[in-house]
Amino acid sequence: MTAHSPATETAPACSTEPCRCRLCGSPLTTTFVDLGMSPLCESFLAASQIDQMEAYYPLHAMVCDDCFLVQLREYVRPQHIFSEYAYFSSYSTSWVEHARRYCEMITARLGLGPASRVYEIACNDGYLLQHFLPLGVPVVGIEPAANIAEVARARNIPVIVEFFGTRLTTQLVAEDRRADLIIGNNVLAHVPDLNDFTAGMADLLAPEGIITVEFPHLERLIAENQFDTIYHEHFSYFSLVTVDRLATRHGLRIFDVEQIPTHGGSLRVYFCREDAAHAATPAVATLLAHERALGFEDITNYTDFGAQVHSTKRALLSFLIDARERGKSVCGYGAPGKGNTLLNYCGIGPDFLDFTVDRNPYKHGRYTPGMHIPILPVEAIDEAKPDYLLILPWNLKQEIIAQMAHVAEWGCKFIVPIPRVEVIDPSRDLTPWTDMNRA
Repeated sequence: MTAHSPATETAPACSTEPCRCRLCGSPLTTTFVDLGMSPLCESFLAASQIDQMEAYYPLHAMVCDDCFLVQLREYVRPQHIFSEYAYFSSYSTSWVEHARRYCEMITARLGLGPASRVYEIACNDGYLLQHFLPLGVPVVGIEPAANIAEVARARNIPVIVEFFGTRLTTQLVAEDRRADLIIGNNVLAHVPDLNDFTAGMADLLAPEGIITVEFPHLERLIAENQFDTIYHEHFSYFSLVTVDRLATRHGLRIFDVEQIPTHGGSLRVYFCREDAAHAATPAVATLLAHERALGFEDITNYTDFGAQVHSTKRALLSFLIDARERGKSVCGYGAPGKGNTLLNYCGIGPDFLDFTVDRNPYKHGRYTPGMHIPILPVEAIDEAKPDYLLILPWNLKQEIIAQMAHVAEWGCKFIVPIPRVEVIDPSRDLTPWTDMNRA
C-alpha cells in the first residue's frame, strides 16, 4: 500500500470512548482549532484515481488540559502514511543549506570524528547526513519510506528502513551501537507514540551523548496564524513547556535551546541524559519562563486560535474571488503538505487555481488530494504567464521569489497567504504590500 493511494489503513477510532492525550494519558476535551474534514495531505493522486472515492478524516486539533500538548487524533496509522512518501527534502535549496550549516556546527561543538556514531531519525533522502561524509563522521540513517531511503543510499549513506522506537533501539543497543549524536529534524510531530519514540532515543543514547530535535514552535504557529501546518501527518504541535515534560518523563534533560527561522519559526532543542555532564545554558530557563508568561500553561489561552483562522480563510477567498471576477489568472507554486490543508479548508480548487507547480518530479502529473488541482513542472509557469502566483510553501517564500523573480516581465505578482494575505510585486523591488484595491 502506498502513501498516495486513496485507500487507507485506519487507526483505532476515538468515537466510542474519550480520546486521551498521547503524552500524559489525560482525556482530551478542549478544542484548539477545527479545520473540518480533510484527506491525507501527501496523498497525491494519479489521473486514474481522481474519479474514485477519497478518504477524509476530521482535522480537529485538541489541547490537553493537563500537559498542554496540542494534538490530532490518530485516524490513520503511520505505517500507511510513511511507508512510501512523496516529500523529498533535497528539493529545497535553503533547507539543504540549513542542514549543511548544522552539520558543521555540531561537528565542531561536539568534537565529532571517525570514532563517533551519528544517527538521524527520518533521514529522508540524505539531505542532511551527506554533509557529515566529507567531515569524516560515520553516520546511519533511519527512514521508514523505502522509496526515499534508496535515494539516501545512492549518496553512500547507510539506512535502516524501519520506524524508530524501542523495538529497533533494543536491537541496536544489544549490538553495542549507542549514539554520540541522535538527530531528529521535523520528525517529532509525525510520531503518534511519543513515549515509545522518546524512550527509544533515551535507550540509544551513549552516557554523554546528545540528542538534537527541531520542530515548528507552537508560539509561532499561534502568533503567525500558521494553521496550515496542521495536518494528519503531524500528530502533535509543541511548545518547550510540553517538550520539557516529555523529556523528564524519560530520564532526559534539556540543556540548550535555539530559536531558528525554519518552517516559519522553529526550536532546536538539545537533550542529554539526566546525569550527563552537559551544563544547562540560560536559554532554557529564559524560554520556559517566556512561554509560561504567554500563558502556555493556561488552557484558556489556547481557545481563541480558531477565530483568527476563520478570518484568514475569508480574506484569502475574498482576494481570489475578486481576482477571478476581474479576469485575472492564478496559479500555485508548490505542492507541500501545508498547502493541501490550506486548499481543502478554504475550498480552493481548479476554479481558483488553474494548476500548481513543484520542483519534485515525483509529483508531476498527479493531482492534489481533495481539491484535485493538477501538479506540473515549474516550467509551466513560463508557458501560462499567470497574473498571480499563490505561494503554498510560504515558509520558503524568499527562496521561491528569488527563483521566480523573472515573472515580473509579464506583470505577475506573488500571493503569500500566511499569516495574512500579502501581495508581493517583484517589479517594485520585491516590496510587499497588501492593499487589495491596488492589486
